[in-house]
Amino acid sequence: MNHLQSNPMILFNNVCKNFGKLKALDDINLELNAGKSYALVGPNGSGKTTLIKSLLGLVVPTTGEILFDKKSIANDWKYRKKIGYMPQIGRYPDNMTIGQLVDMMKNIRGDEDHEKVDEELIDAFKLYKIYEKRMHTLSGGTRQKVSAALAFLFNAPVLILDEPTAGLDPVSVEILKEKILHEKRRGKLLLISSHILNDLEELATEVVYIFEGKVHFNNTIESLKMETNEKRLGKAIATFIRQKELLASINQ
Repeated sequence: MNHLQSNPMILFNNVCKNFGKLKALDDINLELNAGKSYALVGPNGSGKTTLIKSLLGLVVPTTGEILFDKKSIANDWKYRKKIGYMPQIGRYPDNMTIGQLVDMMKNIRGDEDHEKVDEELIDAFKLYKIYEKRMHTLSGGTRQKVSAALAFLFNAPVLILDEPTAGLDPVSVEILKEKILHEKRRGKLLLISSHILNDLEELATEVVYIFEGKVHFNNTIESLKMETNEKRLGKAIATFIRQKELLASINQ
C-alpha cells in the first residue's frame, strides 16, 4: 500500500513514542516527498498530533529516528527553519500586538530570512489594519488568521498545517485554500491535518491514515477511492475503516 519515492524530504524510520503504558506511535515508517500534499487523517487519539510534534522536535521518539533532508533531526534545531507550522490552537503572548508578534518572529529568524518574507496572507486577511490590536482581544478566527500568516511568512519549503480552516469565515477559508494550493504548485511539501474532509479533498493528493499509532494507509487519494469504490474522500475513508474492522474480526 505504500506509495514511496527515492530521496524523501522527510523519513520516519521505525518511530515509536510511549507515554507511560500508552503507545502513541507504534513503529511508524513513512516517507514524505517534496512537491506532494499529504492529508493526515485518523480519529482523535490516533497519534496524528504526536507525529506532528515529533517532526517538529517538540516530542522526542522513544525509539527510531526521523530524517529531514537525509539528516537526523535529533539534537539539531536548524532544520526547523525549513518548516512553516500552523498549530490547531495558536498560543501567543497576550499583551503583544499583532504587529509586535510579526516583528518578533522576523527578529528571531534573523536578517538572512528577511528577503524571503511572504506577507501575502497578511495583506489578504487585512491584518495590517489591526496591527495595534493585542492578542488577548482577538476572536478565535482572527487568531487563526495570524497563525496562518506566520506559518507562510518565511517561505519555508515544508508546511505543516493542523486544522488550518477551523474557525475561519467562508471568505477567509477560500483565501487560505488558494494560498495552500499556490504553494503546492510551487513544489512545496504540505502535511495537512483536518477533520473537514471536503477541504482535504481539495488541498491534498495523498492520504496518510493513522489508527492507534500505526500507519494503515499511505497512498494517493485516488487509489483509496478506487480501492473502496467510493467517489468522495469521506466515504472512502469510512469504507476503508469498515473493511479493516471486518478483516480484524475475521482474523480474531
